[in-house]
Amino acid sequence: MKFVVLLYLEDDDEAVVSLVEAQGVVAWSRVAVEGHGDGAPGWLGRVPSYRSRVLFTLVSDAKAAELLAAVAAAPPGQDPSHPVHAVQLDVDHATRSGGVSHAT
Repeated sequence: MKFVVLLYLEDDDEAVVSLVEAQGVVAWSRVAVEGHGDGAPGWLGRVPSYRSRVLFTLVSDAKAAELLAAVAAAPPGQDPSHPVHAVQLDVDHATRSGGVSHAT
């Protein structure tokens, strides 16, 4: 089992959701986040924060590989200097309330 996280600019939300759904991912969550990072200094020498999103899902190993391949093949998005990023994490163990555990 894999935990896959996608980080992207808010303007790319519709394209990312379409990409995830096209890969057959049926359950996922997303949250709005404020991204910070290096960039060209503005009037006060600071760069405004980025309106970003994080989408995450728990999927099979095979589905995670398909999803990461789809992200790698996708166009860079609305702002090519801020492409969609994907991270895959191994899940060693999962549980839920009610005392039911699921080994992976």
